[in-house]
Amino acid sequence: MKQWMLAAAVAAALVACASTTSPTGRKQYMAYSDAELNQVGAQAFNEMKAKQQTLSGGQQSAYVQCVVQALVAQLPPDWRSLPWETAVFVDDSPNAFALPGGKVGVHTGMFKVAKNQDQLAAVIGHEIGHVYARHTNERVSRQAATTGVLGVLGAVAGARYGQGASQMVTQGGSTLANLGLLLPFSRTQETESDEIGQQLMAQAGFDPAQAVNLWENMIAESGSRQPEWMSTHPDPQNRIATLRQRAPALQGTYQAARNAGRTPRCSP
Repeated sequence: MKQWMLAAAVAAALVACASTTSPTGRKQYMAYSDAELNQVGAQAFNEMKAKQQTLSGGQQSAYVQCVVQALVAQLPPDWRSLPWETAVFVDDSPNAFALPGGKVGVHTGMFKVAKNQDQLAAVIGHEIGHVYARHTNERVSRQAATTGVLGVLGAVAGARYGQGASQMVTQGGSTLANLGLLLPFSRTQETESDEIGQQLMAQAGFDPAQAVNLWENMIAESGSRQPEWMSTHPDPQNRIATLRQRAPALQGTYQAARNAGRTPRCSP
């Protein structure tokens, strides 16, 4: 009952936000403008480049830029026109990210896991999917709404039952919101980005079936993980099963792209 009441309160708070539709047709609620998030993304990217070692030019930087350009070319015009920028960070962890405003970062450790251009496109396509679907805006909007609702509920409990009750409601509600609302929502975004990224791969002339191989390599590299219900990401095996199931339907798109001359030749 508490979880249901919290979900209803958060939903009511989100109604006041702007409503949009994601690239997959999912309804979204945003509390911030794209311009605001793009500015934050650009600032964060500049700070990361200032604090962490990056590769200045070179073959690996050109490799990443080649893949990014091929994928971005398949976005709608208003998304292609963002000031897309890439950076390769000297970091052994197999990671990549994309920030609002078109900022893409890849760790050097990713090259050990993404064995070819198609697998690297699977990673980067997924991260671009987060930007294209405005996931950062959506996530911070939900977090702000949840925090606001918990503050109101805590104040009501405090006025009626004292400070101890206020803290119990706020802390307990935060745990419920995280496990029952925010983490499942984060997993929804990850699954949506997988779908968008695999579609972009095929449209750009990268083999969408290689997304499966990429995640098999990721499992081999990362080892054990916490249960899905406690994680921001779907279980890797479930993720692989979905990617494998979707790949055959995208082969026609992939072949059409190749026939149209979209044959990326990106190499490390």
